[in-house]
Amino acid sequence: MNKLKRNAVIMAAGTSSRFAPISFEIPKALIKVKGEVLIERQIKQLKEAGVHEIVVVTGYKHEMFSYLKEKYGVILIHNPEFEYRNNNSSLYVAQEYIQNTYICSADNYFIKNPFFDIVDFSYYSAIYSDIPLNEWFLEVDEHDRIKKIEIQKEKGWFMLGPAYFDSDFSRSFIKILNKEYELEETKAKLWESIYMDHLDELDMKILRFPHDIIYEFDTLDELRKFDFKYINNADSEILDFLCSKLNCKQSDLTNFRALKNDSFEASGFCFLYEGNEFTYDYQTRKLNRIGE
Repeated sequence: MNKLKRNAVIMAAGTSSRFAPISFEIPKALIKVKGEVLIERQIKQLKEAGVHEIVVVTGYKHEMFSYLKEKYGVILIHNPEFEYRNNNSSLYVAQEYIQNTYICSADNYFIKNPFFDIVDFSYYSAIYSDIPLNEWFLEVDEHDRIKKIEIQKEKGWFMLGPAYFDSDFSRSFIKILNKEYELEETKAKLWESIYMDHLDELDMKILRFPHDIIYEFDTLDELRKFDFKYINNADSEILDFLCSKLNCKQSDLTNFRALKNDSFEASGFCFLYEGNEFTYDYQTRKLNRIGE
């Protein structure tokens, strides 16, 4: 394999509404997991693998990421469309940097460094599940080229973690992205959905990882299972407020779920306490028990 100059694009623009209530206060990429800021851990792992040009695409609470430029020398790009488009817009605004590029999600946590000093083919990381999941499962040919993607299966290898675009894949994908970007149906698509629509044109392989290497925390309840600190102390003013109102501990509050307004923006969240469901409106700081 030839050692190429590689870079990385880390997508950090989204609101992560499913991570309520923490995401109302801080982008998920900036929370600490086991003592390290999520995105900082990923930046350091990239640099350890020899990747020094790192582009961070921001959107929600973008000003909170500004310190990364001085601390790590990253390139910051703002995605002005983060509120009404999916992550395809983050690759669109960063397209001039995409050539031999790691495509990363800022909220992933890697036990071991998943990045390589040398790589010469496009791939998507995957881990194995032997139970049914609502994930994107991969079918591959004898050369490990991805030939089919199915959402929700009984078991198999599903997409999780970083992808890598080689120069050929990058040119083809960016051409397709620019061609389809203004289509109304493209707005809601993940970049992976665009890739899935063009499997025959875009050559990408599976790269398998052990199940205990790559983690993604969609909700606070999931993070609590990994980092026990968050069971009783999430460093959240909102949770402190709720506990003061309900005279309880943070660990007593579970099953957090974001609530959306008419514009499909997260306006608050609901949760369970002592078997009862409560709602909290972020703007009015109003707490209600459902059924009262």
